[in-house]
Amino acid sequence: TATAIPWAQAILTPQPLKDCFCTINLDQEEVYRTQVVEKSLSPFFSEEFYFEIPRTFQYLSFYVYDKNVLQRDLRIGKVAIKKEDLCHHSGKETWFSLQPVDSNSEVQGKVHLELKLNELITENGTVCQQLVVHIKACHGLPLINGQSCDPYATVSLVGPSRNDQKKTKVKKKTSNPQFNEIFYFEVTRSSSYTRKSQFQVEEEDIEKLEIRIDLWNNGNLVQDVFLGEIKVPVNVLRTDSSHQAWYLLQPRDNGNKSSKTDDLGSLRLNICYTEDYVLPSEYYGPLKTLLLKSPDVQPISASAAYILSEICRDKNDAVLPLVRLLLHHDKLVPFATAVAELDLKDTQDANTIFRGNSLATRCLDEMMKIVGGHYLKVTLKPILDEICDSSKSCEIDPIKLKEGDNVENNKENLRYYVDKLFSTIVKSSMSCPTVMCDIFYSLRQMATQRFPNDPHVQYSAVSSFVFLRFFAVAVVSPHTFHLRPHHPDAQTIRTLTLISKTIQTLGSWGSLSKSKSSFKETFMCEFFKMFQEEGYIMAVKKFLDEISSTETKESSGTSEPVHLKEGEMYKRAQGRTRIGKKNFKKRWFCLTSRELTYHKQPGKDAIYTIPVKNILAVEKLEESSFNKKNMFQVIHTEKPLYVQANNCVEANEWIDVLCRVSRCNQNRLSFYHPSVYLNGNWLCCQETGENTLGCKPCTAGVPADIQIDIDEDRETERIYSLFTLSLLKLQKMEEACGTIAVYQGPQKEPDDYSNFVIEDSVTTFKTIQQIKSIIEKLDEPHEKYRKKRSSSAKYGSKENPIVGKAS
Repeated sequence: TATAIPWAQAILTPQPLKDCFCTINLDQEEVYRTQVVEKSLSPFFSEEFYFEIPRTFQYLSFYVYDKNVLQRDLRIGKVAIKKEDLCHHSGKETWFSLQPVDSNSEVQGKVHLELKLNELITENGTVCQQLVVHIKACHGLPLINGQSCDPYATVSLVGPSRNDQKKTKVKKKTSNPQFNEIFYFEVTRSSSYTRKSQFQVEEEDIEKLEIRIDLWNNGNLVQDVFLGEIKVPVNVLRTDSSHQAWYLLQPRDNGNKSSKTDDLGSLRLNICYTEDYVLPSEYYGPLKTLLLKSPDVQPISASAAYILSEICRDKNDAVLPLVRLLLHHDKLVPFATAVAELDLKDTQDANTIFRGNSLATRCLDEMMKIVGGHYLKVTLKPILDEICDSSKSCEIDPIKLKEGDNVENNKENLRYYVDKLFSTIVKSSMSCPTVMCDIFYSLRQMATQRFPNDPHVQYSAVSSFVFLRFFAVAVVSPHTFHLRPHHPDAQTIRTLTLISKTIQTLGSWGSLSKSKSSFKETFMCEFFKMFQEEGYIMAVKKFLDEISSTETKESSGTSEPVHLKEGEMYKRAQGRTRIGKKNFKKRWFCLTSRELTYHKQPGKDAIYTIPVKNILAVEKLEESSFNKKNMFQVIHTEKPLYVQANNCVEANEWIDVLCRVSRCNQNRLSFYHPSVYLNGNWLCCQETGENTLGCKPCTAGVPADIQIDIDEDRETERIYSLFTLSLLKLQKMEEACGTIAVYQGPQKEPDDYSNFVIEDSVTTFKTIQQIKSIIEKLDEPHEKYRKKRSSSAKYGSKENPIVGKAS
């Protein structure tokens, strides 16, 4: 599995201003697109996309478009990065030059080919050779205008003085055509050739010949579209009379272009790409056990989890898998409490409590992102939608006011939004996730013990997280928390920034009972005077009391359904009426923890509803069913619902979330039909009964937690990788423990180990020994897997196709 998080800015060459947007593509399949940035040659997108890559691919590509209202959008240029090169760019911010886009360079897919040489005696008795070209199949051809193509192939024998061409039949609506057509070409011989007892091809005859396969999309009434080519020299048959292999399709002339191309501009990207090769669960037991013991280790700095954070070059790399693993096993609260206590020892001023960027604060930040998604959605989304969809000006800085703006009106607009948002937040305690409440309770208790003479520190310890690091951050960047689909425009960002600053100051001002605000800007100080009332202080304290209490809360999940996913897709009409057509229609789908619905448009009443409890299985649908890609089926107590997503990533996400929400349903199916029931039989197994038991086992179950999907083996694998990459630092930490244990005098050379937190050198040393032993044992199956993987896919197989070279 792999993930990619692109973030982009483009600089285009001087020309008329453009309305630009950027798309992210797996090969030529678009999986995401940014919003349109109007009238700019330096569009700043600042959008972040995170996705699991559900299929094999050759290139991760980025296209920059000029939006055209009346005609097709114009492709300005592209950046295409080979899969094997992604690791070189991962984690780096890089400017890439835009390359020109033309149909001859837009190629993906592979072709399966077999070549043979036969010996023939002609009618006049001379001997010649016959070349047999068997074009078997293609796989992974691109979509044309969002739909599967109508491919055909031309097969040519090309030499200095010949170009014999033949053509296959057109295969309709498929990206994986099965051609299975054989073509014969006569390889002529000189008259001096004499028959030999054992057939052998003479070198001078085959060095100059090559087979060329060109793939095309049949355009019917418009021009055919080039899909790619391969060139195979006939001399591959010099040592063997038969050759069979898969080849990757190449751009025309293998993409060779003039060295001088127009400067189209550049695209700045920040890509993070990871590949996880996860072994079976039993291999990870010892490492998982050691990590899960971390909260109980005294001192916490001697635990495996803490040591990992110490030796990683970037603490953030360690935090995410650690938090997810500990969260999955209900161990995060004691671990976060222990590392927060370590933080408090070094905190001298109550006003700076939990304001740093320590392991404790990072763990809590990640935890709130993981478990707080739904909380933010039910609390902030309605108001953020109102702010982003309206065009009310809220600018109160006199220097930034536009002509015609009224500062008093703007103040009223801003106050309206702040009041509405603040009121919603302080009334939201019932929706706050239990894990967050438990940690807030611990923080509050520890802060009170650390600063017993400060009556306000119990509140500031909690507000520094929930207001400063949670609500305020989500308000200013709603797209990052999936509260809005795109990065807001400049005016909206300014409005959100002013709201966010006011909200976080209200949170800290209310919790600290300060008599005046801490704003540097005069206009913000003046604006904040509107909120310096006892009512706001009391509301903040009441809210903080509620979310840091151990009292049992009523579960809001039982009364309010959890909103999980929504989006536009195509569904096949189910033919519930006799005259109803069974065609495909665009619909807006919504999934909650209770039901799946689809609507004609967002916000409209549901046309059709499937209760989640009635879902029996969710599985992919074979492309051949309707000659459409990215289809899946929701099998429920009525007729199956057949849905087409817009791309492979979206299809994968819908299948995952539908599987999770319905995993514990009663009467779930064990078998299903991977194809459809048409014209009296199932296309997959040819059974005639519509209610016949499925012919294929259902996909294995996935985690049942609908809000947090955590694969503990994958997280442990990532932690193993981090330990492996940081072995040198682990070794240095081990040496530092030895130095501290042996040398009891003053630290004359502290540089050797002063970078590490080592409170108990003996316990830390023992933990490091355990880590090293476990990592060494885990290295063995990883090495076996690497060898097996490198040798299992033969060059020329479907999994490892041949990359064609220029002839």
